[in-house]
Amino acid sequence: MKRKILVAEDELSIREFVVINLEHNGFEVLQAGDGLEAWNAYLSQEEDIDLALLDIMMPEMDGLELCRRIRERNRRTGIIFLTARTQEMDKVKGLLSGADDYITKPFSPSELMARVESVTRRVGHSARAEERSVLTSGPFRLDTRGRSLRRHNSRVELTNIELQMLEYLMQNSSRTLHRRDILHKIWGEEGGSDLKIVDVNVRRLRMKIEEDPSNPQYLLTVWGLGYKWVDTDEA
Repeated sequence: MKRKILVAEDELSIREFVVINLEHNGFEVLQAGDGLEAWNAYLSQEEDIDLALLDIMMPEMDGLELCRRIRERNRRTGIIFLTARTQEMDKVKGLLSGADDYITKPFSPSELMARVESVTRRVGHSARAEERSVLTSGPFRLDTRGRSLRRHNSRVELTNIELQMLEYLMQNSSRTLHRRDILHKIWGEEGGSDLKIVDVNVRRLRMKIEEDPSNPQYLLTVWGLGYKWVDTDEA
């Protein structure tokens, strides 16, 4: 069964470039020229869409709002933003709104497909987990097969990226994980070298699991190196 991707890009030449490369590599593609059209296309086939490629600047509805709407309905759909080099703040906003990754324009076919394959592989891996495994730490209970997190028995809604990052941190409790190691573990070698994506996702994760994200108790920063998870049961 072909994997299905939604491409929302208002610039026709870029949209055609993306669609041609995706179809050439065996993906089924839905395409839209503005955010509202893309949202309606998503709603019509939500359960079948593995990944959404979203331009940030689109008429009718921008990519940030579209990303937020998709995330409110489905935490597992992969999302990649297509951004311009001058949109540094929008990249951060995009990651905080729930995106898994971004690609900076202009990009080559090889870079496009590497990022797409990386995100769709993570989405597929999450759906195909075979052995039940539960990690517990303080008030947290992470079910790595059911892809769910509970805190004090209340469900915490996380994206696939956030779940995988938390799993990696909890598996290495009390050990400092370098930012580059986290980048390669979660995003793979094709994830590039931009460590900012790690920092933004840590910030996003803290907003969901910490009582006071500005004074974290569990997901700590090790300045100049990276991050570590502190198991309060062991502290």
